[in-house]
Amino acid sequence: MPASPSTARAINDRLALRLLQQEGPLTAGQLKQLTGLSRPTVADLVERLTASGLIAVVGESGEQRRGPNARLYGIVADRAHLAALDVRTESVSVIVSDLLGRVLAEASAPIGGDAGTGPAAEQAVALVEHTAKEAGADRLHTVGIGAPGLIDPAGGELRDSTGLPAWHRRLVAALQERFPDARVSVENETNLAALAEQRDGAARDRDTFVLLWLGLGVGAAVVLDGALRRGASGGAGEIGFLPVPGTAGLPSATDCDGGFHSLVGARAVAGLAARHGVAAPVPPHEPHAAALVRAAVERSGTDAAAARFLDALAGRVALGAAAAVAVLDPGCLVLAGEIGRAGGDAFAARVQDRLARMSPLGTEVRSSALGGGAVLRGALLTARDRAQDELFAPTGR
Repeated sequence: MPASPSTARAINDRLALRLLQQEGPLTAGQLKQLTGLSRPTVADLVERLTASGLIAVVGESGEQRRGPNARLYGIVADRAHLAALDVRTESVSVIVSDLLGRVLAEASAPIGGDAGTGPAAEQAVALVEHTAKEAGADRLHTVGIGAPGLIDPAGGELRDSTGLPAWHRRLVAALQERFPDARVSVENETNLAALAEQRDGAARDRDTFVLLWLGLGVGAAVVLDGALRRGASGGAGEIGFLPVPGTAGLPSATDCDGGFHSLVGARAVAGLAARHGVAAPVPPHEPHAAALVRAAVERSGTDAAAARFLDALAGRVALGAAAAVAVLDPGCLVLAGEIGRAGGDAFAARVQDRLARMSPLGTEVRSSALGGGAVLRGALLTARDRAQDELFAPTGR
């Protein structure tokens, strides 16, 4: 069935906007060439998008004669402002960007564990408000939040989780109260890191992969055929509860002690390092385990104890990875989180070697390419996508 004129216009408009986002400013002639549309159709869509405030003339092309055909059109970046948050147990980081995702301001602040639910949420909201003001944003169109814990797939809310601060669950409502016109959403931090690695990082060439988060806690994100898979209850990737050999017991429905977490969580990694005689100064802004892994990698060429520690840790990581590989056959595993990043390519190679001994399914193991900014990047990408989906939607013209 042929598209109606209004549907065809909407399709053409979105195609042009996506091209302007990907390619930057273009002339009407370049839009005609890239879209394959007729000259009158391109002229009509340029007029519609200009009238809607989504695009504007941003200059002239030096390669063409002066006149209407030489005008360069670009998306009006300040048509909407976005905020992205990376929420941790005792801190929050914020970036504010324009509609194209260009970062205009950023800030981080500690959130004291003894602040109380209301005051802690207020501290985080105040940081967002201050950062938006610094960015020159009078209002926020969309806010994306990355946080640890399970997200209810039905309502999109952060579920109550043992061990996580209560202010995390209060934050969405507090932001919505302070920015009533904004679209506020929350997503699991590991899922956002995977989306960022898929778009801009270590998994850009992969439609299917698993991201393994190694930090204070342990988690995984599953991307299959280009789509993030959250599971029926939002719990896909709760790999810390995975029963594995080498622990003192079994995990329970409310406690992952005895599961994979007991082997590769930050406390377990620090204990393993101590048994191998590996030491490092305690860093101020990351788990001590990450500093221990980083120090071991740096010394492993000349320090046999450091090399043995990394081999033992790689064997532990491979236990959980092998289970994911056996079920999903992702072909690629990305190591992220503070500990995963600290190991870098050298530790990823060790994990790949151990995994190859345990599984017949070929799996490439890579280190995160985005470092500590993966969660913020993922939150910004999702906020930008949401804002553009709404603003680029057909308006009935």
